[in-house]
Amino acid sequence: MKNIGIIGASGFTGAELLRLIATHPEFNLQVATGETQAGTPIRDLYPSLSTAYPISNFDSYTPEIVDGLDLVFCALPHGVSQSIVPDICGRVGHIVDLGSDFRLKNPALYQEWYGSEHTCPELLDDFVYGLPELFRTKIERAPLIAATGCNAAAAVFALAPFVQEQVIDSEAMIVDLITGVSGAGRPPKDHTTFCAVSGNVTPYGLLTHRHTPEIEQALTAFGGNPTSVLFTPHLAPIDRGIIATCYGQRKSEISTEEALHLLDAFYSEEPFFVVDERPPSTKSALGANTVHLTARVDERTGMLISISALDNLMKGASGMAIQNANLALGLEETLGVPSLGLYP
Repeated sequence: MKNIGIIGASGFTGAELLRLIATHPEFNLQVATGETQAGTPIRDLYPSLSTAYPISNFDSYTPEIVDGLDLVFCALPHGVSQSIVPDICGRVGHIVDLGSDFRLKNPALYQEWYGSEHTCPELLDDFVYGLPELFRTKIERAPLIAATGCNAAAAVFALAPFVQEQVIDSEAMIVDLITGVSGAGRPPKDHTTFCAVSGNVTPYGLLTHRHTPEIEQALTAFGGNPTSVLFTPHLAPIDRGIIATCYGQRKSEISTEEALHLLDAFYSEEPFFVVDERPPSTKSALGANTVHLTARVDERTGMLISISALDNLMKGASGMAIQNANLALGLEETLGVPSLGLYP
């Protein structure tokens, strides 16, 4: 058994980690901190977890609390991991950070896209980018892993096969994405209240969304050529889920049938992917670590369309984090990660 901790367990991604760890055959949860909820019973904040954690409370964080653990998940808001990771690096075997603090390799990008300087840029090169399907061999046994962002994952999964094969112009791609409210986190915000979201769809982060450089970095590193993405997310009145419709101008002749075959071949050995002619939907991925994909080629405009759907709290966050943890610890990658969704 591997002894596991979660720093930031009281948020939505932390709660999803608690749910997954409870049924993981090789994980033994030792620590679950929740700074604003310290001392609160887990079952009081999340009644859905009552049977797994009937008497457990959220812990207060101190660096010493993680001493000797095999792996720690950091499920924290942006900027917080930078203040914590340097203090726990030598105390635990592995760290999987679900936030954005260590995803970007160029520290200047944090000032440009996040509006603040990175406080420990010397650690950026030590973190492996945690997207298993593209960078699996680097993640295996890695001590420090920066898990992929939910929006970035949806875009990269849809575009990576076509960028790799150079069938689209990788320097002029468009990502039009719809996401659920849980992506904004558990703390209430004016734009995520019921009255603000119900019956409403709102674009946000126009030209400035923080996942833009992450998408470009991942596709550039994987495909080997410079990439540029125009990324526009939209907030929709659903609890969870992401659907990304991605566009690229064809560079070579490819038909819809060939595009679907390329997608299917690329992900044929991956346990958490479904490629289908049918358009994907957010509900098909609900509660699962599975990505649903399709593609089309528009002969009239010469554009290729690739669409992905995933659960932002699973394949977009905690499910992928468990995948990364399994790889880091030398376990079977799919262990404790559900591939089947919920319906209705």
